[in-house]
Amino acid sequence: MSEPSTATPEVRLQQLREAIDETDNALLNLLYQRKQLAAEVGVVKRAMGQPLYVPEREAKLLEARREEAEKIGLSPDLIEDVLRRIIRESYHQQQAADVHLEQRTIVVVGGDGALGRLFVERFREAGATVYSLDQGDWHRAEEYCHAADLVLVSVPIAATEEVIANLPTLPEQCILADVTSVKQKPLQAMLAQHNGPVVGLHPMFGPQVATLAKQLIVIAEGRQPEAYQWLLDTLARWGAQLYTTTAARHDEAMGFIQVMRHLSTFVYGAHLAEERADLQQLLDLSSPIYRLELMMVGRLFAQNADLYADIILAHPENFAMLRRYLKTFDEYLAALEAGDKSRFVEKFAEVSSYFGEFSQKFLEDSQRLLASAGDAHQLSQVAGR
Repeated sequence: MSEPSTATPEVRLQQLREAIDETDNALLNLLYQRKQLAAEVGVVKRAMGQPLYVPEREAKLLEARREEAEKIGLSPDLIEDVLRRIIRESYHQQQAADVHLEQRTIVVVGGDGALGRLFVERFREAGATVYSLDQGDWHRAEEYCHAADLVLVSVPIAATEEVIANLPTLPEQCILADVTSVKQKPLQAMLAQHNGPVVGLHPMFGPQVATLAKQLIVIAEGRQPEAYQWLLDTLARWGAQLYTTTAARHDEAMGFIQVMRHLSTFVYGAHLAEERADLQQLLDLSSPIYRLELMMVGRLFAQNADLYADIILAHPENFAMLRRYLKTFDEYLAALEAGDKSRFVEKFAEVSSYFGEFSQKFLEDSQRLLASAGDAHQLSQVAGR
């Protein structure tokens, strides 16, 4: 039995802080050891041709650690948050050394653009010979494309069909693909331009991502899927999650996922500007969820206006849907103006039933996001002092 401490509270506090510092250093050493092990796992995976991200393995690992954490009195959510951040860093580390395309020649049309540049870098890291074909060197199109295994079109939506139509004749085995946010018209243009394998891709992420692990890429099938399988295998090997659908279904879904959200966000931001709302005050008074919503609005206006305009304009048929959205907005605004609370509550229950089990899942998922957003906000406030 240890004797009771006779140290003053101040001395004891300093002792405890020093012990915490030592524990943190031990954690750093353990994290370094894990990093080394993860790097070795990456080497073995590449030798076996296995994908960077295996959802089943990650889910099993996290579940096991959550159970162990609970047994020893630690928060399972805390352990999962820490491990997810560590795993994400491991994916980035493993991807950078994945060389498996040494025999491939790839042309990225629009490789100087933000998204095009991302793919240029990834393909070069994988060992491929990569040419970036842009407006200034279009006279070299035939030279670059004559022996290409893949021509990837990454240009603004409004220019995509014209650029595809102006491509030189491609080798029979060459894959022609695009990474445009709309799929029907670009896919039709590629099928008309090239008799070989054709596939439409839509990366559901921006060029700022550090790794493709866990990033969604939508696949719109075109022609000769067996011939473009090596490209899909490469994307999966980098950890991307692939979702295959038709071009028509893709574009229909994007009407809700992109078009409606982008225009709604634009109008929200435009209204804040017209009202001259004090953004700093809104941030100071917001809970994490409203702060996150405001951040998503501001994020839009830090990006390319032409891109968002092109996404909205690419499918005029969505305007009818957007008019219905405005009608619904106006209908329930009028009800609330008239003090008709019951109509709002009844509709709320109806929509809640429509969302069903997704509501609870979305609530739980958003709580994790909000916890991270809250931590980031506190850190930024401390840093700004």
